[in-house]
Amino acid sequence: MESVARKNQEVMTGEIDTTLEEFGYKQELKRSLTFWDLLIYGLCLMVPIAPFAIYGYVAQAASGMVALAYLIGMIGMIFTALSYARMSEAFPIAGSVYSYAQHGINELVGFFAGWIFLLDYIFVPTLIYLVAAAALSGVVPGVPMVAWIVFFIAINTVLNIVGVKITTTALRIILFLTMAVLLIFVIFGIMAVANGVNGAEFSIKPLYDSEHFSMGLVMGAVSIAVLSFLGFDAVSTLSEESKGERKAIGKAIIFSLLAVGALFITQTWIAALIYPDFNGFSNVDTAFYEVAGLAGGAWLKWTTAVTVAIAFGVADAMIFQAAISRLLFSMARDKKLPSFFAKVHPKYKTPYTSTIIVAIISLVVATLFSTQMDNLTSIVNFGALTGFMLLHISVINYFIRKKKSKDYLNHLFFPIVGLIIIGYVWISLAPLAKLIGGIWIVIGAVYMAFLKLKK
Repeated sequence: MESVARKNQEVMTGEIDTTLEEFGYKQELKRSLTFWDLLIYGLCLMVPIAPFAIYGYVAQAASGMVALAYLIGMIGMIFTALSYARMSEAFPIAGSVYSYAQHGINELVGFFAGWIFLLDYIFVPTLIYLVAAAALSGVVPGVPMVAWIVFFIAINTVLNIVGVKITTTALRIILFLTMAVLLIFVIFGIMAVANGVNGAEFSIKPLYDSEHFSMGLVMGAVSIAVLSFLGFDAVSTLSEESKGERKAIGKAIIFSLLAVGALFITQTWIAALIYPDFNGFSNVDTAFYEVAGLAGGAWLKWTTAVTVAIAFGVADAMIFQAAISRLLFSMARDKKLPSFFAKVHPKYKTPYTSTIIVAIISLVVATLFSTQMDNLTSIVNFGALTGFMLLHISVINYFIRKKKSKDYLNHLFFPIVGLIIIGYVWISLAPLAKLIGGIWIVIGAVYMAFLKLKK
């Protein structure tokens, strides 16, 4: 009994390297990712310039208080990141929230957590491809959006099949490019504000404007802004490919979130100062590019657009495709999805069938929803936020109820705070998102009943 208790304590505190065999699995995926690889994945997943793509929507919803929306969003995500860190240490296996809810609560809740997150992960790559294609369509209007989508999907599918380690080289280059463009915008943006371009002046209004402030209004904007943060959680799907210590996943999630959050607040604050008329954009989809044009001229406008296309269409979409393929792999390995999804490439040791299926789904959905990006955003946010709430509940149930942990700060207080914040943002989601999400859950219940009847 004493040895069992000791083992449980070790699992909670991360004192030993837990192997997959302890959870009934064998090591099939190649362990090749270091902490720095994981950190880069986290940064690329969230995209340091993510607000460029949805700035107009957040600015209008927040009545100009864009920086405040991103600050609140970052705080909420920090508590969620802490819960991811705790569960990734206890369960260093692929599957993210699916695996955490399965082991932290029970198998049924685990299935629904994975099913709900599928709604998020399946549509995220599609949304990303549409953002990238829209940006390039403005630069090269003669090329149809579908051509750009096929181009990005083909590149990402090949790279993901060859192996996650190979993609890190491309990601480092793209991350460097993204950060360079962001730095250029910040420099020119500050100069534009100092010179009073477009009536700009330094103020705290992007963070707090007493004339327009209301918590309901700001939280509505947060429900849109959190889309920029989505992706940090996908680092946890690479647990079986991390060759570092068990805490590497959690550290990468937290550090990448803090770094990107600071960048989001900085760039949106400057943008709001340059363009204070949040209802004056000629096109809400390209609002940030208008701001960049005011700050540095046409060259900066087109540079930011092309950078968004590369950062989203290659780096972000590539990693999301890897993340969803590993979630499908994990659920299929547990016989919650057809075994076809669990096939591993004999040479590259990657879940290649899942990767190909994700590519096909992305192409089909992108074609169907090419003019409905707002609906896709709602679907993605419902899946992610619902999954986050189940994650917090899993931490509390596993550590406090099952393991009798006395670490109430990490295993009770932080998850409860995260649950409250995410729950409040969830309530602010559009009714359409909840309707589509509810239908998806019902479909999952029918599918689960089918699986039970087959046994």
